[in-house]
Amino acid sequence: MEPIRVEVRRGHRIEAVHRVHAVAIRDGEIVEAAGDRELLTFLRSSAKPFQALPLADARDDLDERDLAIASASHLARPDQLAAVRALLAKAPATDDELECGPEPTRLEHNCSGKHAGMLAVCVARNWPKRDYRLAEHPVQQACLEVVADAAEVAPDKIPTGTDGCGVVAFALTLERMAHMFARLPVLEHGARVAAAMRAHPDLIRGPGAADTELMRTHEGWAAKGGAEGLVCASGPDGIGLALKVEDGGHRAVGPALAAFADRLGLPLPQLAVAFVANSRGERVGEVEAVS
Repeated sequence: MEPIRVEVRRGHRIEAVHRVHAVAIRDGEIVEAAGDRELLTFLRSSAKPFQALPLADARDDLDERDLAIASASHLARPDQLAAVRALLAKAPATDDELECGPEPTRLEHNCSGKHAGMLAVCVARNWPKRDYRLAEHPVQQACLEVVADAAEVAPDKIPTGTDGCGVVAFALTLERMAHMFARLPVLEHGARVAAAMRAHPDLIRGPGAADTELMRTHEGWAAKGGAEGLVCASGPDGIGLALKVEDGGHRAVGPALAAFADRLGLPLPQLAVAFVANSRGERVGEVEAVS
């Protein structure tokens, strides 16, 4: 199966082309694929719904907003920052204890919700809050175990690196990513996290983002994007999908997801074409999947 081809056009000329790989799985079987389903890449922020599972397990005082913002890559909108502050207060922890780094402040960093959740786990488990981002810390070990269990891969077989926000990043094939998202609703606390994401899709990223739009448009789906052109999702009836832009170009994610989702009977017309604009805000081209 050939990869999805996403063209970037300026006027009537093709200026760039992105190759996109994708796979959808149900009950351990591939139901749709494009390109290389064995492509190995990092989960990046698509891991966040699973990194929120130790939080859901450790705390019985969380509401849906807490779990949603812990799963989010937010845009520092007022409602999103309010959710991070609420989770920090519940931990309890302070902005200064967030180890995600300034962007431009620690609170405004797009991963601050995940980090607030990790601090809340540390408090609940009596683990040290200092250096919670490091691979040897118990909270990172708990996240590795959850990801391994969800993907049904031995922990020592999962390549790791350091994510943009300083915590551990996990690498899996697209097939394993789709498999773990298909299993999210049946994992311990997984249905709760997925329900929180569906209840607050605008906290997860924001209007226009591929993951937010999939959740807003189709009932029963929980989706999470990741850096370098990745998006993964869990749907009803045990389906999971993973999609990766080979060169990491984020602008191709929406059109590629629209094309792949259409094969699964999930129309996403609002993502099918992304506009190329100049510095005056004028439309000068488009980004669209053509195969």
